[in-house]
Amino acid sequence: MPIQQDPATLAAMLDVELPRLDLAGRLALVARTGRAVFTTSLGIEDQVITAAIGTHQLPIDVSTLETGRLFQETVDLIVQTEERYGIEIRRFRPEPQDVEAYAAQYGLNGFYESVQARHACCFVRKLKPLARALAGAEIWVTGLRRGQSGNRASIPFAEYDADKNLIKVNPLADWEIETILAHVAAEAIPVNPLHGRGYPSIGCEPCTRAIKPGEPERAGRWWWENDEKRECGLHVPENAAQPVPQATPQSSQIAR
Repeated sequence: MPIQQDPATLAAMLDVELPRLDLAGRLALVARTGRAVFTTSLGIEDQVITAAIGTHQLPIDVSTLETGRLFQETVDLIVQTEERYGIEIRRFRPEPQDVEAYAAQYGLNGFYESVQARHACCFVRKLKPLARALAGAEIWVTGLRRGQSGNRASIPFAEYDADKNLIKVNPLADWEIETILAHVAAEAIPVNPLHGRGYPSIGCEPCTRAIKPGEPERAGRWWWENDEKRECGLHVPENAAQPVPQATPQSSQIAR
């Protein structure tokens, strides 16, 4: 049943109620509230949420953005997770013509050359597929935590996202990484082997490196940029990436 209440008011109510519940209770409340979609990047936080959805058979759709440039370990984990929990993780991929047009304008790895080019790549490979993943959703569930970065230190449990006109829920907002690790070990949740190789935050392969001792969790993302608050635009808007030109017959270089 569609949400009848004003979504901003409902988000404020959820923000008060969710901290009182355990993770399964938080997700169950979300599922009762409206049509929810969880977008997973297959990171350790997201695996904790996927495990709870699958274990408790909660009616929350699970989707991922298969950008075309993920680590093979991430791609393999999608299948492993589906088999473990008996769920379908829907893949949303960039449109080939958009990737083609990006490569024609910026080059295959043009995101290294400028922030604008990097934003444009994220727009094609993440933001446009995300819009398709969230089509028809009333609630967007994410794996954001306050401890992931300074830019996320004050994220609420629930808020109204006016740009997407839906309620955004962060059920792990108050979980520390130590709690995550203990939960994963206790429940034998499958995780990306890259976490054990110094990658606490994993995105596209060309844009992610292992972090050095003492660095913040997300220091390995877009490491060549200087802005410590850098994001791809999925959760914390940066200067919006502009749509790339339409592909032309000459634009045949497709990034993997």
